[in-house]
Amino acid sequence: MTPVGIGRWAHTIEVAGRSWVLHVDLDQFIAAVEVLRRPELRGLPVVVGGTGDPSRREVVATASYEAREFGVHSGIPLRLALKRCPDAIFLPSDPDAYNLASAEVMAVLRDFGVVEVLGWDEAFVGVETEDAEALAREIMAAVLERTRLHCSVGIGDNKLRAKLATGFGKPAGVFRLTQDNWVEMMAHQPTDALWGIGTKTARKLAELGLTTVGELARADEDDLAARLGPTMGPWYRTLALGAGSTKVSGTPYIPRSHSRETTFQVNLVDLEDLRAETVKLARRVADDVAADGRAVIRVSVKARFAPFWTGTRSTTLPAPTHDPADIETAALTVLERFDLTRPVRLLGVRAEFEPPAGGY
Repeated sequence: MTPVGIGRWAHTIEVAGRSWVLHVDLDQFIAAVEVLRRPELRGLPVVVGGTGDPSRREVVATASYEAREFGVHSGIPLRLALKRCPDAIFLPSDPDAYNLASAEVMAVLRDFGVVEVLGWDEAFVGVETEDAEALAREIMAAVLERTRLHCSVGIGDNKLRAKLATGFGKPAGVFRLTQDNWVEMMAHQPTDALWGIGTKTARKLAELGLTTVGELARADEDDLAARLGPTMGPWYRTLALGAGSTKVSGTPYIPRSHSRETTFQVNLVDLEDLRAETVKLARRVADDVAADGRAVIRVSVKARFAPFWTGTRSTTLPAPTHDPADIETAALTVLERFDLTRPVRLLGVRAEFEPPAGGY
């Protein structure tokens, strides 16, 4: 066992000899794929999302670095992106193209080690090497040569550190983050810089006077447990100490659910319209479920009301089912649990699968 940090930062993790976790993250992936298809867009502010029409209620999937300089980033409305960057080129999202490009990248990575896919544009690679930086640059070169896509590589002695290291290396760079430089690089960072801590949790931590990773690492576990729960509270401190899993699994990802949602260009207020849209979404989800071939045990409905409040309701089914009628009926039942007197901007339906025998 190897000590991590110093003083009250002391923690232990298991590090296997010359084993490393690499985190490979494709730079501006979706925008980069689009630029490969349209070379004339290279160097221009490109925004991808929805149908590519900034007059519609859709959000940015990704933006090129040129667009990001204007404050355009994933998740913001296309309308806001247009306001911030009037000269941006807006393109519709093309998931089939991104799936294909991602598969090509993952095939390259498997030549180097065990690959655990995290999404279209990122993966962990478990490797054995005497020179992690040299291997990281070899991977970057191989990805660029075979796919024409640039990537960054984070090197870590566990997944958490490898994931965070990539951020220090972007764009198209390599960075190593281990127990040796964890305090130096992370102690002054805000708590939501940690993988696993979002805005809401960071806000709760701030209420305890914990605004940086260093402060969280030195926090009292009992105080954290009282505010954030007996399991999650202490776990957040563990993140701040830099501890994490060293195991990279090549087992294919098994989705836990299928979901569909739609944003309405005009708010819906009529109950029958809401029911009809819920049925449409439930049927699309049922088609996805049928293609997957696993039983559903829970159905959820998400509703976003004007101006922008979002809520989720769900129900557990009496028994696991593949029947589209059961999914549709459950979705309509859950819809009625909302206060539907307010205008609705968005609806979504999610069907959660019965866990596999060995668990997720």
